[in-house]
Amino acid sequence: MPKVTLYTTQICPYCVRAKHLLQRKGVPFQEIRIDQDREQMRIMVERSHRHTVPQIFIGDRHIGGFDDMAALDARGELDSLLEL
Repeated sequence: MPKVTLYTTQICPYCVRAKHLLQRKGVPFQEIRIDQDREQMRIMVERSHRHTVPQIFIGDRHIGGFDDMAALDARGELDSLLEL
């Protein structure tokens, strides 16, 4: 299974939704809180070219935010990316 990384903040409802979706699938993930570490925010923007959270990566592939991940799941494409 590829490494899953989520850049999040504490008060973001879409971050919570993204984590719940991955937890329901039994997928472990690394959560990086950008509200606690400004350097991680810089890294997130550099990697994703976006300023909003969550930003989700599966391996080195940038998935986007929660809506992007949910759309992949609805199309049946997320499980293959996660190697489930």
